[in-house]
Amino acid sequence: MRISVTIITKNEELSISRCLQSVSWADEVIVLDSDSTDRTVEIARQLGATVSVKTDWPGFGPQKNRALDLATGDWILSLDADEWITPELGEEIRSIISGSPGFGAYRLPRSSSFCGRFMHHSGWWPDYVVRLFRSGTARFSDDIVHERTLVDGAVGTLRNPLKHETYVDLDDMQEKFNRYSALGAQALHARGARGGIGKAILHGLSAFLRTYLLRRGFLDGREGFLLAVANAEVAYYKYVKLLLLNSPRK
Repeated sequence: MRISVTIITKNEELSISRCLQSVSWADEVIVLDSDSTDRTVEIARQLGATVSVKTDWPGFGPQKNRALDLATGDWILSLDADEWITPELGEEIRSIISGSPGFGAYRLPRSSSFCGRFMHHSGWWPDYVVRLFRSGTARFSDDIVHERTLVDGAVGTLRNPLKHETYVDLDDMQEKFNRYSALGAQALHARGARGGIGKAILHGLSAFLRTYLLRRGFLDGREGFLLAVANAEVAYYKYVKLLLLNSPRK
């Protein structure tokens, strides 16, 4: 059984090496780049990946499906550039697909770091994601952000975690959250949703309380508080941006 790894990129020169080196054992590595202006494509090719470049950006879900269409393996492992496979997880994956897999798709527990700290609460652990599946049994939803894996059949669960460096520092966090709030607003706008200051405040407050109290973010120390505030900001600005998208230009 051959395994293909698919990765979508956009200016990921700081993280792509770690990701690619962690899957050096794969039969095929596909990198679908969205017209990076840094050394992402050069680094990926140096490390043996098959690189394709698209200049347009249809959103995370459609772009990941484009990458799937380029893969030729019997099994697909879909990764983000800021994720990596530990040796233990790699061994578990190879053992699964070389034996008699009981499922056509598997979800992986994902361990994510926030500004240098791996979070154990705050809704970030265990953050299960379906990323390993037999070719043809799964696709990604067409959502431009927060895409979902759509699986035909039952899903198994792996034991070892996928590693994920979500935000390197506060500057990285603010840049990504600004982008995610804009994409989230666009997705809501496409569905005909309406924004408003009241909605923005309520969604922001709800995001903070859910992260910090209901999901016990307070047990993650200062990073848990920072994450709760950041989630509140994303929710708040998403609905403010939606309000502006729905407002006629003067």
